[in-house]
Amino acid sequence: MAAPIYLDGFSTLPLAPEARNAILAVWEQPGNAGSPNGAGERAASIIADGRAEVAALIGAAPGEIIFTSGATEANNLALLGVARNAATRDQGRKRIIVSAVEHKAVLEPARILAEQGFPVSIAPVDENGRLDLAAFEALLGDDVLIASVMLVNNETGVIQPVAEAAALVHAVGGLLHSDAAQAAGKIAIDVLDLDVDYLSLSAHKCYGPMGVGALYAAAHAPRPAPLVHGGGQQDAIRPGTEPVALIAGFGAAAKVARSGLDGDHHHGRLLIGTLLDGLSSRQLRFRRITGDAQVVPGSAVLQLDDVDADQLCASVARDVSLSTGSACTSGQIKQSHVLEAIGFSESDARHVIRIYCHRYQAIDEIEMAADRIVAAADRSRLAAGELRQ
Repeated sequence: MAAPIYLDGFSTLPLAPEARNAILAVWEQPGNAGSPNGAGERAASIIADGRAEVAALIGAAPGEIIFTSGATEANNLALLGVARNAATRDQGRKRIIVSAVEHKAVLEPARILAEQGFPVSIAPVDENGRLDLAAFEALLGDDVLIASVMLVNNETGVIQPVAEAAALVHAVGGLLHSDAAQAAGKIAIDVLDLDVDYLSLSAHKCYGPMGVGALYAAAHAPRPAPLVHGGGQQDAIRPGTEPVALIAGFGAAAKVARSGLDGDHHHGRLLIGTLLDGLSSRQLRFRRITGDAQVVPGSAVLQLDDVDADQLCASVARDVSLSTGSACTSGQIKQSHVLEAIGFSESDARHVIRIYCHRYQAIDEIEMAADRIVAAADRSRLAAGELRQ
């Protein structure tokens, strides 16, 4: 049976062939970068090359890249690490500011810091899911230690005003972190233009392997205190034996993303346009919940009329992979905090699906996906008892 047409690219993306080849090449010849022999030197060289490619993707220097297990760890290292560093210096800055639509990997560290006595403020977003800069600025003061504003939202694809937020935070002497896991490989990133102090990355969100990510820590910014200890790798900020193969794959994916960004943008817009036109022409009623906010090419988050999103995703699962605006937590289906922040009721959120078309898809796949989605939506309506004329 053919694999489902994959439209769940916000969750993860296919592994680029170049990344796969790089990983396999490393696995054929084992080596530990800490070993004083030829194999160790080879491993260290591969890591250096991977670090250089990841740095080039975001306009950073290689020495500013700290490899982690993924963006979740990078986010934790940025917030918890900076807070722990600041606590040793008693500088009078303790306030943490995070946007209401951050990933849980930012919100949870912020919650932990709140329990440890760090005041935490939540910055709202507008009805399209974009950071409300006026409200954000109103939260700022000379007690701000660090603020975190993601570059691209993982549920809506909305591109956030990170450079503007950074300017506001720096004006009061604070630091700015950005979770760019959903942005890398999808839009151009230049850390100097953004003027961020820290930025988190995840390889599997940009056609690289799962299990590796990175934290950019600007050369001028305070170094985060380590979360784990033992070994001196990566200046002891993130010790542990580096996963050479995964770093090689990350570097290869970053290189492909950097060279093919314009082509990916054009292809993504073509695919999502084809899909939305296909849904409309087949009389599936929907609206894009992001309004006129700028989103990453290839993405769309739709509120469907009279269609339960969970039922739709289940009905079409054998043919098309989709995801919804709800999340399963401890066995219970709960509304997305992102949709809640935008102003959606729990009932409204039940009709939301999110879509991201990836670079390896063809137009005929997308047209077929539109057929399958509309057919599944019709089945969902009939199951709910909607009368058909």
